Amino acid sequence: MTLEEQVLERIKPSPEEKKKLEEIASELLQKVSDAAKLLGINGITPKLVGSAARNTWISGTHDLDVFIAFPESTSREELENNGLLIAREVAKEGQNIEERYAEHPYLNIEYKGFDVDLVPCFAVDSASNIKSAVDRTPFHNEFIKMSIPGREDDVLIMKQFMKGTGTYGSELRTQGFSGYLTEILIIHYGSFRNTIRNVCNWKPGLTIDMLEHGILKHDDPLVVIDPTDPKRNVAAALSPNQFAKFIDVCRSYTEKPSEEFFFPREKEPMQKEEIIDMMNSRGSSFIAIVFEAPDLVDDILYPQLDKMEHSVRALLADYDFQILNSGYWAKEDAVILVELISSELPAVKKHMGPPVWVNEHARGFKQKYENSDELFSMYIEEGFYVADIRRKFPTAKELLVERMRSCSLGKHLSKAVADGFTIIEGADITTIEDPDFRRFLRKWEQGK
Repeated sequence: MTLEEQVLERIKPSPEEKKKLEEIASELLQKVSDAAKLLGINGITPKLVGSAARNTWISGTHDLDVFIAFPESTSREELENNGLLIAREVAKEGQNIEERYAEHPYLNIEYKGFDVDLVPCFAVDSASNIKSAVDRTPFHNEFIKMSIPGREDDVLIMKQFMKGTGTYGSELRTQGFSGYLTEILIIHYGSFRNTIRNVCNWKPGLTIDMLEHGILKHDDPLVVIDPTDPKRNVAAALSPNQFAKFIDVCRSYTEKPSEEFFFPREKEPMQKEEIIDMMNSRGSSFIAIVFEAPDLVDDILYPQLDKMEHSVRALLADYDFQILNSGYWAKEDAVILVELISSELPAVKKHMGPPVWVNEHARGFKQKYENSDELFSMYIEEGFYVADIRRKFPTAKELLVERMRSCSLGKHLSKAVADGFTIIEGADITTIEDPDFRRFLRKWEQGK
């Protein structure tokens, strides 16, 4: 038995599991129809979409996407109001009911052990004429169901490979490969092995257009034209880092296949001594900004954390601190962690002035600094005035305490930071004892 066959044996749903899913899905579709009838809402078509409908779901992932399709002539207000009315009627027999919001509201419920999204959409006649982003999904469903037969197992193996390597999921926290994109790649290349082999030679700017019908130019690292919509790049959510990481793991797998790619061992949290040893061995300075994480869905929280990380890096760089690496983590608290060459700089800062012969500017520069308490010394170097002045923020901590709130942080994080934050340095970072945070720190010692 090949390695891929062994993996498939572990992840392919059993006939009993498939039967159970089909029964629950059928039950929910009927409940949507019954709810619409009960509420006097006409023209509704319930649809099962996503991997459950396409036979490309991995054993144990009990997720169902039930779409409540309204006639195209329905107004947005009617869709939102009536869609939620129907969903709430269905949800009466579910648990853990939660209203969520994408482009418009939908319900997430737990129903007989299944995680169910009840999503209103418009029944448009073409994916090019959508009225809301979710309207494309039924067209994706039909295309995959028509094109995937015979390749479902390869999709399962590829999904598990991506999950194991951390490249699966198009949500903003991951910025990797969506299920639909994964299915298209398997259809395009024909199999798991052939996809892996081709990915090894990918370069940014690669375009895959199976139907040769794309009509727009896209600047993303990978462009996969949606077979149902010539204007859309299915890979638009894929970040440059995840694009590069996928090439890297495919090459590594080709060179030395291993079950570890599919089922990696969970990282152990770093112990206090390990963290201190790691920091000492690197000889750099670690500084963490810690604050209470606002209660937001991941697709809102993580882009703001990403923005904050970039803003903090820019602030530090503006004041001459050299950055080696950085990252962010969130649970109840959020942490922006930055590794600097040094968190302390000399009290003196070299400030270049204008050439001596640029009369007006030269006089202004000299007058500004020669009687200043900030000045250590002034001299001419290669024809330019130079003022050695007192550095305003000689430590990264002082800078962050004073200027953090002036960074571009995003609406929700600005408020969270304004409510209070803590700066922790060096070994004191070990006071953050959450096991997931300590797993996150393994990013800095993975080469050992």
